[in-house]
Amino acid sequence: MTDNIRGYPRICDHGADRITLRFMSGMDEAEILRFARSLPATDLLFLRRDITHPKVVAAWLRDIEDGTIVTVLALREKQIVGCAAIVTDALSWSRHVGELRVLVSPEMRGTGLGRALTQEAFALALANGLERLTAQMTPDQQGALSMFSSLGFRPEALLRDHVKDRDGVTHDIVIVAHDVAKSAANHDALGLAEAF
Repeated sequence: MTDNIRGYPRICDHGADRITLRFMSGMDEAEILRFARSLPATDLLFLRRDITHPKVVAAWLRDIEDGTIVTVLALREKQIVGCAAIVTDALSWSRHVGELRVLVSPEMRGTGLGRALTQEAFALALANGLERLTAQMTPDQQGALSMFSSLGFRPEALLRDHVKDRDGVTHDIVIVAHDVAKSAANHDALGLAEAF
């Protein structure tokens, strides 16, 4: 989906931590499983598949190879503490839209890492010609909803009882969207293009 326009790997100071941002690769399979299994189960409900299963992670890696998913990892030392993925489908009517999936480890929440990963995703989306990004979450993920709202995402749909957790309990899903191309054009007009 993308070439390395962001200069990965890149080291960023993030509070007291030094975080490395880089693309996910096949060598990350075991570590991404460890990361996924460390997350609360409710954090995974908005994903289309359960990434705690090796077969799902293997399919994710195949999709990265095929170019339908681009994933940026955030690592503290060698441990994954967050990731942002953009899922696209070049053969669909919505090929101009990417689905954004952001996950942050519990110990890094509230540090701005989710915001930083989302901003990385904005830049990658624009570099790949995407015009809109959507994201999904459960309504009780107030921190995520607040962060996406502050970045210009707006609610577009509420899907009632759309997912079932491992205990068979249904949960609603909120879909939010952002016109990244329009936002980038506005930033360019104001001379703020470096924000992306």
